[in-house]
This record gives sequence, C-alpha cells and structure tokens, in this order.
Amino acid sequence: MKKQLVVSILGFFVFASLLFGQFETSEVLGTVTDPSGGAVSKATVTLTNQGTGIEMQSSTDENGNYDFLDVKVGRYNLTVEEPGFSKFTTDVRVDVDARQRVDAKMQVGVVTESVVVSAAASMIQTDSSELAQVIGTQAVADLPLNGRNYADLALLSASAIKSPMAISFGPTGTPREGAFNVNGMRSTYNNFLLDGLDNNAYGTSNQGYSAQVVQPSPDSLSEFKVITSNYSAEYGRVGGAVVNASMKSGTNQFHGDAYEYLRNTDLNATGYLFAPAAKPPLQRNQFGGTFGGPIMKDKLFFFTDYEGYRQLLHYNNFDSIPTVNDRNGILPVSVVDPLTGVVYKAGTPIPIATLNPFAASVLNQLPAVSAVTSSQRSNDLQEDLLVRDYADKYDGKLDYQLNNHMTAFMRFSQRIDHQFFQPDIPGASGGNGTGNLHVFDQNASAGYTWTLSPNSLLDARFGFSRIKGGKTPPNLGLAANFPGFPFSCLPTSPSLQGGLNS
Repeated sequence: MKKQLVVSILGFFVFASLLFGQFETSEVLGTVTDPSGGAVSKATVTLTNQGTGIEMQSSTDENGNYDFLDVKVGRYNLTVEEPGFSKFTTDVRVDVDARQRVDAKMQVGVVTESVVVSAAASMIQTDSSELAQVIGTQAVADLPLNGRNYADLALLSASAIKSPMAISFGPTGTPREGAFNVNGMRSTYNNFLLDGLDNNAYGTSNQGYSAQVVQPSPDSLSEFKVITSNYSAEYGRVGGAVVNASMKSGTNQFHGDAYEYLRNTDLNATGYLFAPAAKPPLQRNQFGGTFGGPIMKDKLFFFTDYEGYRQLLHYNNFDSIPTVNDRNGILPVSVVDPLTGVVYKAGTPIPIATLNPFAASVLNQLPAVSAVTSSQRSNDLQEDLLVRDYADKYDGKLDYQLNNHMTAFMRFSQRIDHQFFQPDIPGASGGNGTGNLHVFDQNASAGYTWTLSPNSLLDARFGFSRIKGGKTPPNLGLAANFPGFPFSCLPTSPSLQGGLNS
C-alpha cells in the first residue's frame, strides 16, 4: 500500500499594475482613444459575462489605459462610455490564462448612440512573450480521443511529442496518462495546473497511470492552455510545459449533457498480428454526463460531472512450462545427480525417490500443457487472459460572486480505479502477474479573489490532494501446499499467502 499526502497553499499575491496572468484566470486590458488618437481618461469601462451576467467595472487612467486583472474563461461584452462620445460595444472571447488586449476608438456623439465593433480584440497577444497553444472547448469536446484523456490534445502544441511512458507496447501495458515530452524534456518536467492549483501526481511509480491527480473528463473542461516556452516566473519548478486547465462553471441557464462511448470486438479490425486467428475480445464503455446552472441568479452557480469506465480486454498469451515427460523425470538431455554422481542418459526416467519433494510438488501444481504435440518445448501453454479495468470519477464546483470586487470558488474531485490482471500461469505454482491494482485520488480546491483597486489584486488559493494506490497478488488467500519447502518460519496467514512469486 502506498499513500501520499500533498497539501499545497499557493498563498497570497498582491501585484501592481503589471500583473501577468494569475493562475488560470485572465487579464483584459486596452487603451481608449478619441478619433484623433488622443487618450480618453476617466472613461467608464464595463466587462459583462454573457453566461452569468456578472459585471466588472473600471475606468481609464490619464493615458487612456484600463485593466481587468481577474477575468474567468468565457465570452464577454465590453462597453466604454464617456460624455461627448457614442457608447463603444464589442464582443470579447477570453481564453484561459490570457492577456487579451481590446483597444477602443471612440466616436464623437451622444451616449445614447452606440457603436458596435465586431473585431476589437487583438488576435495576437502582444502583451506576453510566452509561446503557447490554447485548446478550446470545441476542440476538447469534438476531437477524437482514444480513452478520452484530454491531455492527449497537448500534442497539438509545438515541440510536443508522445512520451514512451504513454505508449502501450504490449497487451497488458497501461500507458501513463498525461505523459508527453516538450522541448526534449522528460514528461516528469511538465507542470499540470487545474483551476490555478497544483495538479501533479508526485508518485514515484506508475500506480494510477497518470501524471495528474485529477483527470478531468473532456466534457468538464472549459479549455486548457499548453505553454511551452518563455513563461513567466509565477509558474516555476518546470523545465517542460505548463498545462493550465480550467474546469467549467455554471451559468444563469441550466445546461447538461449525457454520453456513452462504446468500443468492442466487432468494431475492431482484425490486424495482421491476429489473422487468421480470431480477434481478442474487447468490451469498453465510457459513460457519464455533466450538469450546471444557477443557485442564485447572477450570484451563485454550480457545476458537476461524472464519468464511468468499464473495460474487459482479452489477449492470447503463450508461456513455456515443463512438459509431462519433464515432470515425470524423463529429460531430453543427459543429467548427473550431483550427490551420487550417477548419470541419467537422455530419455531415461529419473527415479521419483531421488527428486526433491519441493520441486516435485511445484511441478505437480503447474497446469497441463496445451501444445498440439507433446514434443513442443516452448510456448506450450496458451491461454486467453483477462485485463479488467473499472473506474469512476466525478467533480463538483461552486462559484460565488460576493460583489463586484470579490469572487470565490470551491471544487471537490475524486477518482477510484480498480484493475485486475489475470496471471500468466494459473494456480499456486504460477505466482507471477500484477494481480489487483487499486487507486484512490481526492482533491479539494478553494480560492478567493479581491480586486482592491484598478491596479491591485489579492488572490488566495488552497489545494489539498490525497493519493492512495496499491497492488495485491492475483492469488492472494490461495492455500498452497508445497511439501518440502526449504524455508521455515514463513507467515501462514491467508492475507499473506498466495503461492509462489515469480
């Protein structure tokens, strides 16, 4: 049993006017000018979330600049008002951890008139030097994913390739989710963030088969950003990529979906490895759904999701075990009894009385060979083995707008995964195989943001992660009888017995 407990407090941060993207939230900034290009000071700038109706308000400084420091992912309406000018209105899409510039050029007129601009937001982030790729909601939801691991889409980014840890080279190989190399660095040098908090699985083994504590379903993500170069110092601890993901939040409208993804034997191609033999049986179901909406309109919102995973995978396996003649002491080569010096020629039965009783008992408890001919000495045991994987995970999130200057959120996530790997050789003499693997992950996160002034911000985050993982032998509790076992004083409890190890 392995247990890891990680508690991280990402502290309090108060920044001056040049505040870069804080956590997973974004920054919307710009300059308001008149028709001649002169700065418009003291203009009122309002940013309204189209989904939640939440408004943020600021005003331009003496140079005509404005800045919203804590903007969540989503679509917004930005309006600028100043006496003597027509109202400026535009639609803005804000991505995760962006510095989105929206400049406004005012037109002389009265406030009752409105000028709607459809492309005021800059397509290029000139206020940041980082090299990054934003994977948006549509790409996350629509692009095909074998296994529905959203982190596989990080391969769309520049300088990213799949890590060998993420590739399954055999039928029992379980790839590590979220394992990819960026700029030649190992996958363990990547940094995963979820809702602005640490989401890295720090286990030293591959138990859990993931680089992340929380593995969000693609349907639960708003979007995520992969930063591969020139990221700011706030991220730290990373030489590879920063994967900054944002989970969806509820809006003023109720939204939900349900899904079922099926993969089975009939949908698989035969493949050159199996023809003309029958295809190995496979049954995979991934199902779940999401639901979110308002608890208090314009104030309190919820979002929740669940995903279940059920897979039964069979594969043909070959092993080499002693033949019937071998077990009866009839060997194909000459052997010498080391105690007596007697030589037993090939094909000559060795007297049973001279066999070690422990060796005889191990041989007797091996399964019968399944070779076509008794002369076959390798790959003489063929079996259809099972790999079973049952997993469930869910998330729940609350977002609260205390007032125009204060916001807060809470999220809880949990994943339980049980896997079983059928041993290659059945029975007490087989002993090898991974057996039962179980993983239990929990994560709780909370955050509070207070906009102190147009150019200062207080942001506090707290994260708690708990990881438990372990393995038990496939034959645990199996009563094994090996007369003549050469070691004494070994434990005999059923919770520890399970036959021989490999």
